[in-house]
Amino acid sequence: MTPKALGHIRVLDLSRVLAGPWCSQNLADLGADVIKIERPGSGDDTRAWGPPYAKDENGADTTEAAYYLSANRGKRSVTCDISKPEGQALIRELARHADVVLENYKVGQLKKYGLDYESLKAVKPDLVYCSVTGFGQDGPYAHRAGYDFLIQGMGGLMSVTGERDDLPGGGPQKAGVALTDLMTGMYSTIAILAALTHRDRTGEGQYIDMALLDVQVAMLANMGSNYLNSGKAPKRWGNAHANIVPYQTFACADGYIIVATGNDGQYQKFVEVGGRPDLATHERYATNPLRVKNRDELVPILAEMVKQKPRDWWIEELEAVGVPCGPINDLHDVFKNPQVQARGMMIETPHPTAGKVKLVRNPMRLSASPAETDMAPPLLGQHTDEVLREVLGHSDAEIAALRAKGIL
Repeated sequence: MTPKALGHIRVLDLSRVLAGPWCSQNLADLGADVIKIERPGSGDDTRAWGPPYAKDENGADTTEAAYYLSANRGKRSVTCDISKPEGQALIRELARHADVVLENYKVGQLKKYGLDYESLKAVKPDLVYCSVTGFGQDGPYAHRAGYDFLIQGMGGLMSVTGERDDLPGGGPQKAGVALTDLMTGMYSTIAILAALTHRDRTGEGQYIDMALLDVQVAMLANMGSNYLNSGKAPKRWGNAHANIVPYQTFACADGYIIVATGNDGQYQKFVEVGGRPDLATHERYATNPLRVKNRDELVPILAEMVKQKPRDWWIEELEAVGVPCGPINDLHDVFKNPQVQARGMMIETPHPTAGKVKLVRNPMRLSASPAETDMAPPLLGQHTDEVLREVLGHSDAEIAALRAKGIL
């Protein structure tokens, strides 16, 4: 069997919804044994975030929401009521056998259960413990609840996302996916891997404080840098680019196309294909700084040029001369795209109630220890008995007693 990159790592996952589960799914895809702790009876909130739900062989809805399926493959589900002392004791036992604990409870909430970092560090000194919250463990907002939508607004993303205020439909917009949650999950994955490397070199565990607001501010990237170095807050540009022209969508004769000219040479080829070579050497448009300065007069000229031909003509002609371009696909188009299909981005995995579920594969391609995405998301509590027997050595009688008390 091909060695798994994280096959030696066990993760105790106390997180739910998206940011934390996205992180632990990355770790599971890379081979970690992820034990997902869920509330008895209901489990992760997103199990009920439907429709749509996975369908069984007869086409009827199962209890597995598609939202939940997107972020929980490859894990083992254990139900445990951590509000009860017996449940807390089980989590401490599992932590003793884990390398990583991941949680996204409110600041201080797990301390009252004896499941905070300091408490579990006493059980496992080299533990890597990652907390994901809206605003972090300190600061004036630390105890506030932080959700992706709120953070996109508070962290500046919505101020630069959406059509220009002076155009129809102008105004702030959130991203179409929970981008801040997903990026927090990705940053958490990186932080955990870095902490594990540090532990393997020094024997020292550590605490990771991940905040959605911190991540959102960090991922402003060039927009944040533009502001810090100019003192001027960037505005919304819709599908245009603040620093490059043309780098936007255009209406063709029969649809829309994205044109992304990253340099003057690509711009020259673009207008030559469109039958307007005069625009390549025009004194007001010959260089990108000039085009940015004069965008309001140039873009309507380009728009008129583009709408004379159909979308597929533009894509074929621009690709032939090396100008970056492409269509705006809906998800039906995305999963029919020959490149997406060739890369195997849609996978089918067996599932206990749905027969098979369709998922998006992990894009990380490692040649020696590839990410594996062939394990479906678990049913609620599917692995409770297995984990308690295998990891903790509990007997059937002990498990049955815990279940009788409502702990499992």
